[in-house]
Order: sequence, then C-alpha cells, then structure tokens
Amino acid sequence: MSGPIAYLTGEYPRATDTFIQREVAALRAHGMVVETCSMRRTGPEHHTGPEQRLEACQTFHVLEATTSPLRLIRAHLAAFKRPKRWFRALCLAWRTSSGGIKSTLYQLIYLAEAAVLADHLRRRGITHLHNHIAKSSCTVAMLMSEMSGIPFSFTLHGPDIFFEPYRWRLDEKIARARFVACISDFCRSQAMAFSAPKHWAKLHIVHCGVDPARYDAAAPDAPAHLLFVGRLAAVKGVPVLFAALSDLLPAHPDLHLTLVGDGPERGDLERVAQAMGLAAHLTFAGYRSQSEVAGLLAQSTALVLPSFAEGVPVVLMEAMAARLPVITTRIAGVPELVEHGKSGFVVAPGDEGALSAALALILDDADLRRAMGEAGRARVLAEFTSDAEGAWLAELFEGYATGTPPLTKRPAARA
Repeated sequence: MSGPIAYLTGEYPRATDTFIQREVAALRAHGMVVETCSMRRTGPEHHTGPEQRLEACQTFHVLEATTSPLRLIRAHLAAFKRPKRWFRALCLAWRTSSGGIKSTLYQLIYLAEAAVLADHLRRRGITHLHNHIAKSSCTVAMLMSEMSGIPFSFTLHGPDIFFEPYRWRLDEKIARARFVACISDFCRSQAMAFSAPKHWAKLHIVHCGVDPARYDAAAPDAPAHLLFVGRLAAVKGVPVLFAALSDLLPAHPDLHLTLVGDGPERGDLERVAQAMGLAAHLTFAGYRSQSEVAGLLAQSTALVLPSFAEGVPVVLMEAMAARLPVITTRIAGVPELVEHGKSGFVVAPGDEGALSAALALILDDADLRRAMGEAGRARVLAEFTSDAEGAWLAELFEGYATGTPPLTKRPAARA
C-alpha cells in the first residue's frame, strides 16, 4: 500500500465484534499500518480485557468529534477547498435518502460526520478507508469518499442489511466501493441480487477468522455441559433452546447450560427460565473476554446456537477450533462452515424437536463428539483462520490500490 489505511464501524472495539479486532491485528501482522475509527464511543462495560481497552484508547470517535463546533466548521471549510466534491457529496446524501423528513435529516448528519472523518483521515495521511457493517457507518464512508476522493471498501455481513437493502442503498454502496468483502457465498449472492452484474467481479469472499492456537487444547469431555455464546436478543432463538433443554432433562438430570452474553432480552429470558423450572440448570454469565470464552469452550460438551438469522457466526468457528461439536440452524452462510453430521448438526430454525434430537445424539455418544470435534477443527484450519484471511484481505487492498485486483472471489489455492 502507498500509505496507511483506516477501519471504520459503528462501535469499536466491543465484546460482540471481536472478529473486527482480530482482523485489524492480522493486517498489522502482515505489515499494514491500520488506524481505527468508530462512529460512537463504546462504553467500558462492552470492553473485555486489556486488548480492547487499549484499542479503545487509540480509536478516533467520529460522532464525538462532530459535536465540537470548531472541529465541525474546520472540517467543512477544509472540504470546501474542493467545492465540486462537497456539492456532489451533498447531492449524494440527498439522493440516497429513503424519503421523509427524518431520513433526510439523518443523511445531513451523516454528511456532517463525513466531513469530520475526511478531515481526520487527510491529517493522518490515510489512503484508504475500510468499513465493517454496511449500514449507517458505511453511508458515512461513502459520503466521505465522494467528498474527499479517499477510496473506500466495506465488509458485508448480513443478515439485517438484507431486510432493508433499499433503505440503506446497498446498490449505491456496492457501485461506489473499490471492492466488497463478503463473509460467505450466501452473502455474496445477496450482494449480487442488489447490484448490477458489472460490479460482481469486485465482490470477494473474505471469511471472518479465528486464531486456532488460542483454542488448541485437548478435546473437552464434559458430557452434561452445553454452552451458548451470543447477544441475548430475540433473533438468537434462546426460548427454543430452553424448550429443548426441558425435553432433555428427564434423561439428563445433570445437564447444565451456560449463556455467555448480554442484551435486551436478558430479563425476559431469566423470567421464562424461572417459570419453566430451568433456573437451577442455567448460568447467565454475561459478557466474557476471548480468553474466558476459550476456557468455557474447554469445559463444555457442545456449543448450541439456535438462531433465526445470522451471517456466519464467529463463535461457531471458535467452538470448532476448540474441537467442540456444534448444533446450530440451517440459515444463511452457516452450512458453508458446519457440515451436517460431520462437524456438528444443522437443524431447521425454530424446530424444538430437531434441536432436542440433535443434542441427545451429542450428549449420548462420546465417540461422535470426538469425531465431530476433530472434523470441525480441520475445517477451521482450512478456511477460517484470521492469519490466512488477513493475508487475503491485504492482497485485496494492495491489488486494488495498484490497479491489479485479484480476479477470483477467493484466493486461488482455496477457491
């Protein structure tokens, strides 16, 4: 690269998005200079461990800077040195509004933030901006690029962006980005559905990855301990898991489920568990650091993720790297990671009976658990390591910067 790059997302760093932190670390390990930007300042309660606290101290916070009148004025005066670009950005903000007073007002706020971000990036000598999550922060990235001439790219995750692709103008963002890193083939297919064929060549697959060494312990042998890791929100399907747990208890009275994470549904879920008589079999552990999650994986029988909507959950990769069988749902890009019957079980979302049956097979067969655990780790080593994905992403940054972009959706050796 001809200079340093910057990363942008809505909130960085935070406990639920450690994959972004790992990606930044992998790029730095491959020799790239990467600075981090966040739209909002994440509260300290969302930082797990010293690594995240250090990253938070070194991150530029866009909204916080925009609320400074002097900084806002200075940024727009700097942008006005190229008035045609500033007015093109204004027109783009207006044109990509989803309509209505509220949406238009937000677009103008994004424009104000884009100028502040552009000013910061210019002062830091940034040559490229990469955004994670294609919603509001990506809108700011797109407007910043139009205003400043600094190119941008973004990582497309889903699934929520695919519920409202026109509101967030996914088509416009794909058209204007240098390239798009899609986390799975499913994700790439959705990007293709909302973009013109002439842009499909720049839709590459870059998996989120994990560091397998962090989870390289002996295969766990805890025959009655299930683990869930994720936000405690409706989309994760935790009530279905509670129902399956209730079905399993007569045959497995010592069965215990630990739920790692927090979220808007925690209070409701605690009340539901109490009403179902499950409280003694559950532990609500709250947020935990990466090291603490690794420790819990090493003490568990299986990881269960009964979600209704996902991208490709990183926690599944972590569990598989820890030689743990996984039970999850047949949605989006999940089957691209978990092979049904080999590294775990992939059941229909919302199907309590299928989830319970899959869990029973895992709980009753130690040999099956070990075989699935080894197969899962092999799968992660082959396609989902942060180091290899970081190298591929660095290749994309370099290729597009020098006008020689890769022509494949994945590295040739792994396509």
